[in-house]
Amino acid sequence: MNTEKDIIIIGGGAAGFFAAINIAERYPKASVAILERGKVGLQKVKISGGGRCNVTHAEFIPSELVQNYPRGEKELLGPFHTFMTGDTIAWFEERGVALKIEEDGRMFPMSNSSQTIIDCFLEEAEKHKVEVLYNHAVKTVKALEHGFTITTSQGDFYAKKLIFATGSNPKIWNILQDLGHRIVPPVASLFTFDIKDDRIKGIPGVVAKHVDVKVVGTDLESNGPLLITHVGMSAPAILKLSAFGAVALAKLNYNFEIEINFIQQDFATCVEELRNFKQEFAKKTVFNSAQFDLPKRLWKTLVLASKINDQERWADINKRQLDNLAAQLTKALFKVTGKSTFKEEFVTAGGVDLKDINFKTFESKRIPNLYLAGEVINVDAVTGGFNFQNAWTSAYMASASITLP
Repeated sequence: MNTEKDIIIIGGGAAGFFAAINIAERYPKASVAILERGKVGLQKVKISGGGRCNVTHAEFIPSELVQNYPRGEKELLGPFHTFMTGDTIAWFEERGVALKIEEDGRMFPMSNSSQTIIDCFLEEAEKHKVEVLYNHAVKTVKALEHGFTITTSQGDFYAKKLIFATGSNPKIWNILQDLGHRIVPPVASLFTFDIKDDRIKGIPGVVAKHVDVKVVGTDLESNGPLLITHVGMSAPAILKLSAFGAVALAKLNYNFEIEINFIQQDFATCVEELRNFKQEFAKKTVFNSAQFDLPKRLWKTLVLASKINDQERWADINKRQLDNLAAQLTKALFKVTGKSTFKEEFVTAGGVDLKDINFKTFESKRIPNLYLAGEVINVDAVTGGFNFQNAWTSAYMASASITLP
């Protein structure tokens, strides 16, 4: 095997394969190799979206798209004008992979299987003679005057140009730090909240469709659907908070209070509505007459938490009980005592400092001919296909920026 390559990509994930294929297409005579530490690649692609692969998100305006990136919002605006959602869709369709848009904007392959994306990458890599070397863990990288030497668990390589597409990998961050890059320490970015509370203990699976959530004592807030789980709370309202509050919540050691408005109304308006219900449903029990389009099981637990028993009728509840119920509906406090990984989609904030990267090319400002793509840099997104879009955009722009003689 020839260990001298024109271009080496470290990391056989989404960004790594995307970069390698695009480079090999542009330079058919170039020797392009991927070094992957595992015995197979594309593992995150495989498990993404519950095994369906959430390829991107149907957001076609760059200024809107960047708002889904807690870290990287400002830096990605320019790159998204060059390569974004529409380009991703076209790229896959040109290679025989049709995508579909779901109701919430997430985009998946028509086949509903991540294997379709994996097969596409493997076939394109083979077609364009990209060498994929598995079980090659990178140990050291040394920058030379005209290239790089890469020491791996299977021997040494030389490359004229180098792309790091290794995702969140502390060992690789150490190597990049040794090469002069600043590394922002990693913290978890996409996680659910652990909450032990009698109000939600017996109702896992219940979804409140439109809630507002605030982290008490901070400026952090979000809205959207909220899912009650066996261990606490999840779904977009929580996941957005976890992403945008990644650094702040880590500093709080994942112990904090959240305030939830289950009906997106203020307290006074809610009290007024409850008074109307008191007249309208006088003879009915409060417990069995859910209002505000809330799921019945959630309504019942909030009623009981308001010191209203399951037999009391609307006509019989007093002002204090009414105020209690309004408080539970509009400003319920819950104590968060930890975090859990969201499905298998572990995302971290952290990585190569954004100031060390030229976002017109994704080349390192520290080391010429060294490029960075995907989550190895300090960019992360909320759930919904946005992290993959960053991988495609950064990998494409790195590959388009590389010039070979």
